[in-house]
Amino acid sequence: MDKKIKVATALKYKSDDQVAPKLVAKGKGVIAENIIKKAEESDIVTYEDEHLSQQLYNLSIGDTIPEELYHVVARVLAFVAELDQAQNKF
Repeated sequence: MDKKIKVATALKYKSDDQVAPKLVAKGKGVIAENIIKKAEESDIVTYEDEHLSQQLYNLSIGDTIPEELYHVVARVLAFVAELDQAQNKF
């Protein structure tokens, strides 16, 4: 039985000064686990999507996401905004 290696990526988006989200962190294995742990410790919502994480992992840190990922990332950001709003973070 093959055990999949965990992949994690982190995006940052400021709508007032960015055209699209940027990749700010990425990692596999222990590094991925640390990214997720840091997000949880910082009360940052996480979203699990193996396929999207793999696509984002192929980018370099600091890269803006490519147009072909706009739609799927927009859905993730809407999900996060909904959770933030439900938790009165806005």
